[in-house]
Amino acid sequence: MSLKYQKVAEAMRQGIREGKYQKTLPTEQALCAQFQVSRQTVRQALSLLETERLIARRQGSGSHILEQREQAPGRRLSIAVVTTYISDYIFPSILREIEAVCSENNSAPLLFATQNQFDNERKILLTLLGMEQLDGVLVEGTKTGLPNPNIRLYQKLMEKGIPLVFMHGNYEQLPDTLSVLDDNVAGGRMLVEYLYQKGHRKIGGIFKYDDIQGRQRFVGYLDAMQELGLPVEDKNILWYSTDQKDRFLRDGFSQAWDEGQLSACSAVVCYNDEIAARVVACLLKKGLSVPGDVSVVSFDNSQYSEMSIPRISSLSHQQYNVGRLAAELLFRHLRGEPCESQLAPWFLIEKESS
Repeated sequence: MSLKYQKVAEAMRQGIREGKYQKTLPTEQALCAQFQVSRQTVRQALSLLETERLIARRQGSGSHILEQREQAPGRRLSIAVVTTYISDYIFPSILREIEAVCSENNSAPLLFATQNQFDNERKILLTLLGMEQLDGVLVEGTKTGLPNPNIRLYQKLMEKGIPLVFMHGNYEQLPDTLSVLDDNVAGGRMLVEYLYQKGHRKIGGIFKYDDIQGRQRFVGYLDAMQELGLPVEDKNILWYSTDQKDRFLRDGFSQAWDEGQLSACSAVVCYNDEIAARVVACLLKKGLSVPGDVSVVSFDNSQYSEMSIPRISSLSHQQYNVGRLAAELLFRHLRGEPCESQLAPWFLIEKESS
């Protein structure tokens, strides 16, 4: 059974298709009177239409009807794919799945990489805004844990009626965009609870602070630690950023350990497998055993977790590839089907490091 706001949204959707409205929708007050519903119901209906890129709500000027693009028969759709990296870490598998879905839907993906830098992201977004033909954008945002100076450029794409689907992270300033995110809070909780069941009571963590994934993984870690009554101490938590990653991989963890950070822990939750592999190598170099002295767990179940000796226990999405999920969501939206954001669940793959 359709909810009240969905019925209101369908009536407005039909009105837009039939040309009942000219450029803008009536005011919220007028819509309340027309459909005999509350303002909250009207706002939910408008949010749904905005997510579907039928309207753009602009403060002070109402809900503007966006021009709807009709696809010519046989025309290949042009889809921009903007990720932080292309050939590094887990991105080849994500891009393979995106390309497969694009091929299934008669589209030509255009690949861009920001290197997780705002300057590069800005140049790419300006390029996209200047394209004559662009049907949709799959995007992994840049430094999603920080305020983004390029939000206005994303809004301009949306105002042109170009749908966006975010992967891995999104922006609070764009609350109505579609996204496919890792269930990072649940993942952080899962790893701490697993280590607790293994008998660990001093559990440290290494997290990335300039993207939303790292912050959410820390939230899950923190929730589980507090619920289990385990101590959360500053000296047992390390943070790094994109710009600090290379230095951290080179000597940051080793130096922190020598200075007493994490050294009292019997287990460490790592932001991802790349960090975890470095942690394992450093611990072994210091004469410690993994998992005898310290257990190490992580996220992504990537090639780093397999190549490490010992292999690293890590969370996997298994069949839920974020690239495929995001691409399928974008094409459903382009076909006018009902769409909503998704969370990709994690599954623990237990190996020798824990």
